[in-house]
Amino acid sequence: MSRPKLLVIEDDAGLAAQYRWSFPEYRVLLAADRATACAMIAREQPSIILLDLGLPPDAEGVSEGFATLEAIRRDWPQTPVVVASGQGQRANALRAIALGATDFHEKPLDMAVLRTVLDRALRLHDLEEQNHRLAVTARPSPIQGIITSDEGMLKVCATIERLGPVSIPVLLLGESGTGKEALARALHELGPRAGKPFVAINCAAVPESLMEGELFGHERGAFTGAVRQVQGKFETAHGGTLFLDEIGEMPPTLQAKLLRFLQDGVIERVGGRTPIRVDARIVSATNQPLEDQAASGQFRGDLLYRLNAVTVRIPPLRERGEDVALLARWFLARHGWAFNKRLKGFDPSALAALAAHRWPGNVRELENRVRRAALMTNGPHISAADLELAEPPAQPEPSLDLRAARLRVERSVVERALARTNGSLSAAARLLGISRPTLYGLLETHSLSVQRAEADSVPGSPPPS
Repeated sequence: MSRPKLLVIEDDAGLAAQYRWSFPEYRVLLAADRATACAMIAREQPSIILLDLGLPPDAEGVSEGFATLEAIRRDWPQTPVVVASGQGQRANALRAIALGATDFHEKPLDMAVLRTVLDRALRLHDLEEQNHRLAVTARPSPIQGIITSDEGMLKVCATIERLGPVSIPVLLLGESGTGKEALARALHELGPRAGKPFVAINCAAVPESLMEGELFGHERGAFTGAVRQVQGKFETAHGGTLFLDEIGEMPPTLQAKLLRFLQDGVIERVGGRTPIRVDARIVSATNQPLEDQAASGQFRGDLLYRLNAVTVRIPPLRERGEDVALLARWFLARHGWAFNKRLKGFDPSALAALAAHRWPGNVRELENRVRRAALMTNGPHISAADLELAEPPAQPEPSLDLRAARLRVERSVVERALARTNGSLSAAARLLGISRPTLYGLLETHSLSVQRAEADSVPGSPPPS
């Protein structure tokens, strides 16, 4: 293997010559000033840099050395830099570390110690690159585009895998930003329609006056300005999948035409009279309670029963436990690399703020906050302020009384069992390995009430995750 390149930025010619024979394991490159160093970095792409802070025109000070360090960190943030500082200048060394230097070594230089410092910095850099590659390529879930280790979300992914090969309508229920379109694409790509079009339309984003033409197309002369025949989203999706996002916003007049398609597989263009047969799988999504809308007449009940042959409920990010930290680290690795910034992770304030935030915008909000923080931060670690989140107040230490600790754990386990079984007392008792009377006693002890969620409208639908 070729020797790694070591760029030494040092204006002392004698010391520079000493470096050449002191580090035979490196290919040593020399630069005496900032301009020469930057040109050499751009041309040679060194593996590591050794920077002396005393450079001309401020050879007796440190201003030019720090300006050089800042230029390197700005333009080549992935390259590790070891700073050489004069003895007794520990404050300068700490300032260099704060600006992004990997390590420092005090003068007068001990070449054996300096060799160890350089080797350690290079190994650390290699580990960081390896961690980045693992972070951006890891897929902890079976669905591309879904990063999760949460049990509930993994169940959703398993359900999507089972439904992919079956061309039946699927209704995805979940808050905005939970990944409904990624799951809809997975349904398409995991089935026999994978090589055909995947067409998505947001029903809330298209004005009602234009929605019919967008979905069903129009004939020439159907209205003023219709100078040619245009195919709609249904025909474009022929052979593939049509994803109707925010289906609850579809105007009532179009719900009847959609119902006809689901019943007969035919559509009519605006201004047309000829039925057109279309083969497209319908996947719809909403964050609205369609059952309530159907009961109040805002949404057709017969259409709802056609759309939700299977309903998949997607948990919000706040219910996905450790997924917040997992996703945050994944986004930081990806966007930090994209912005050419060497970021080491989140500091304790950021981790506490990530855990405490309720994430009303779910995964989309998390990615936006991490992307902005990665772009704007000046240090190697992301703070709560970088994420524009309030750091939660320090929590008092929990009581160490054993009985109190046992009750805390007991309550937590019961709550998790009830959540996992959707409030079914029989299923929760089986999961806990206790009898129903014992579970009733625990509910009374911990003042827990149970409201069982309504079952899916169609038998065979998967339970909420």
